[in-house]
Parts: sequence; structure tokens; C-alpha cells
Amino acid sequence: MLGASDNPVRYSYLALNRLTRSGHPVVAIGRKKATVGPVSISTDKQPIADIDTVTLYLNPAHQKEYYDYILSLHPKRIIFNPGTENPELEKLAQANGIQPMRACTLVMLGTGQY
Repeated sequence: MLGASDNPVRYSYLALNRLTRSGHPVVAIGRKKATVGPVSISTDKQPIADIDTVTLYLNPAHQKEYYDYILSLHPKRIIFNPGTENPELEKLAQANGIQPMRACTLVMLGTGQY
């Protein structure tokens, strides 16, 4: 998860909790170090193997600094949550064999589509 937050009113906070409760392993990266449940939020662009999904909670202006990092993870898909839609990154993802999805992680979890 990119754009993770320990602020309980943020959607990334809610999604982080739901993902962990649903048994999904989560690596969380945010603007500040924090802990949400069992997950530590890092500020580092750490190399991670076997990433299935990158779920974005960063607006497009803040995504640019993560383009190379996201692509280096070789995820199967990137979920562009509402407000994070970014045609430029979507095209880069497709060109690298990554499925871009304009969707909501919370809705996908709630309907069993995650």
C-alpha cells in the first residue's frame, strides 16, 4: 500500500485494517512512520519480492516519485483508488505487463472481489 496512514479517518487506514483482518499480507509505505495494528508503516522504498497488488492512496502529483519503484516491484495489478486515477502511470503499468484497475480496495474487499 502506497499512501498508508495511521489517521483513522483516512480510507488508507480503513483499507489497511480490512486487508489485515482478511488475512492479506500488507507492506505499508506512507509519509511518516507509524503502526496500524500489526503493520508498521515505513517511509522507505524498500525492495519487496512477490507483490501481487499495489493499492494507491496517493494523489497523482505525489505518485511521480514512486513510478520507478512501483514498476520495480513487478506487481500483477495496481489499484487506483478514487482520487488516485493517473492515466500516465496506468499506461506505464500496461507497458510493463501490469494490470491497472480503477477501483476501490474497500469495495473490492467488501464484495469478495479483492
